Amino acid sequence: MPNPNDPWLESSDVMSVFPTLVWKLQLKAEFHQPIDERILAALKKQGLPDAAAGEAWQSGHNLHQLDEFRDLAACVERGTRSVLRFLRIGYDAFQITGCWANVLAKGASHRAHSHPNNFLSGVYYLCTPAGADTINFHDPRAQAGIIRPPVTELTAENTDQVVVRVKNGTLLLFPAYLQHSVDTNASDEARISISFNVMFSGFTENLSKPLW
Repeated sequence: MPNPNDPWLESSDVMSVFPTLVWKLQLKAEFHQPIDERILAALKKQGLPDAAAGEAWQSGHNLHQLDEFRDLAACVERGTRSVLRFLRIGYDAFQITGCWANVLAKGASHRAHSHPNNFLSGVYYLCTPAGADTINFHDPRAQAGIIRPPVTELTAENTDQVVVRVKNGTLLLFPAYLQHSVDTNASDEARISISFNVMFSGFTENLSKPLW
């Protein structure tokens, strides 16, 4: 940014144009711990595996319909309403279109991807051991990588990837178009998270089923 004291300048400013937003909510321990216990018990009934090193596992996509997930679904709905208010969106009828568990054993990772035919996506974190407690978000601007000059220091303004640290009880909400990935689990323990998608109810009647 130019020096505002330069004699040729009347003023200068840096504007954030078309920002990509990620909402990070941290549930209180006394609130999320009982939720986590119920969810883990339900996943064991669903066949939660003891994944071998390097293996990943996903459940079916209808977990939000289970009674044990009712409280988590309510948190997702409250968070979604907050996002819609923040964005000044005048369409408030929405639904969870999918909700599923992800298990990454030691050495497993998740490639970059997005969730088409949804408005919002999100993740809730159950087990985040050290070495398995981050998620990566990738620059959604298709043209940004055409010229990549070397930089002297990575900053929020010149990076093409943002790493967000999470912990048990963290709930993230972000645009479904935003590509995200998970680095290799460097912990000896499994990383367990619950992913979900949200879409406007009226749109679900006309679009094809969500793609994820």
